[in-house]
Amino acid sequence: MAVKTGVYPVYENQFQVGANKEALTEIADMETFSIKLDNGVEEWNPFDQKGWIKRLMTSKSVTISISGKRNFGDVGNDYIASKALANGRDAEGCLQWTFPDGAKLIFENAVINVTNWGGGKSTEVIPLEFDVMSNGKPTYTEATPQATPQAKSAASK
Repeated sequence: MAVKTGVYPVYENQFQVGANKEALTEIADMETFSIKLDNGVEEWNPFDQKGWIKRLMTSKSVTISISGKRNFGDVGNDYIASKALANGRDAEGCLQWTFPDGAKLIFENAVINVTNWGGGKSTEVIPLEFDVMSNGKPTYTEATPQATPQAKSAASK
């Protein structure tokens, strides 16, 4: 069995949201996403390095920015929009990023920061844009190996 490999179009990345892992659902009509890693790096200048800086990465955070269209009545889209005016723990939720190969990255208790939930020209479709900001370490699950078409064919003989 082999894990799916190769190159893929961006749309094969999928995002699910919900109050917790058990409530995860797709978000309709999302079009783009970007990832920002913020790494905390401590630096120091010990005498024995003769002026060269030493460094150690001591912290990490992830922000995933997602944008698309507001789809009233879609469970995932409505869930994100419901966070627009939330503060404190009410602005937290769960996001799962499913990669093209089937691996998953889950952000529990992530901060959902809605940045646009209704602006634009009168002839445009209402936008929905938001950032999902890690709140603690996410959980990464490797892709489950899949049987190749050749292996499936050989197994059926």
